[in-house]
Amino acid sequence: MPDLTLTTFDWVPPPPRGFVRDLRVRWALEEAALPYRVARVSGDKGPAHLAHQPFGQVPWLTDGDLSIFETGAILLHLGQLSTKLMPSDPRGRSDTTEWVFAALNSVEMASLPWSMSQFMGHPTDTAAWKFVDDFLKLRLKHLEPVLAGREWLAGSFSVADILMSDVLRVVDGFDGLADSPACRAYVARAKGRPAFAKAHADQMAHFAEADKTRSNS
Repeated sequence: MPDLTLTTFDWVPPPPRGFVRDLRVRWALEEAALPYRVARVSGDKGPAHLAHQPFGQVPWLTDGDLSIFETGAILLHLGQLSTKLMPSDPRGRSDTTEWVFAALNSVEMASLPWSMSQFMGHPTDTAAWKFVDDFLKLRLKHLEPVLAGREWLAGSFSVADILMSDVLRVVDGFDGLADSPACRAYVARAKGRPAFAKAHADQMAHFAEADKTRSNS
């Protein structure tokens, strides 16, 4: 039986709640019904934090004496623990792995600057914005027919879908999938899964509890 502990920030302000990336790991753990604990780390990014996550981010996962950072690496590790997260056959594992990398390297690298610009309220009448917007639209143009032809990326639901749908969920929050109906429907399917609802609610409760602690201190 794995000995799993997920570490995330003890508190964040309201805007990023529901999108902090420990949600991806919570979601995978809930899908696979793997028991786990949640540990908290402050935002001071001291030596103990950097020993697990050299960029001072969250989350990281420990499995016994193994410590893993980056959500892609964590989800691939969890995929080895449950066929609910990754198929056991070579083709299924290969398909899942390539879509994990596609979500993080092809889609999120385009969606993240777009989403950050939206969040920061940057002007949309500049050459810089046009570059960022066109880059995301190109990625969505190629992803749209893929998702129009299948329910999930690698056959059955997998860690690839957790990552891809979570990447697209942020874009959808800024109405960036308005011209990509298959992508939008895919996000809705993923968000409709009970494990996502549980992971999202648990993250929100985690930070709400921290609010009470801070108000009483």
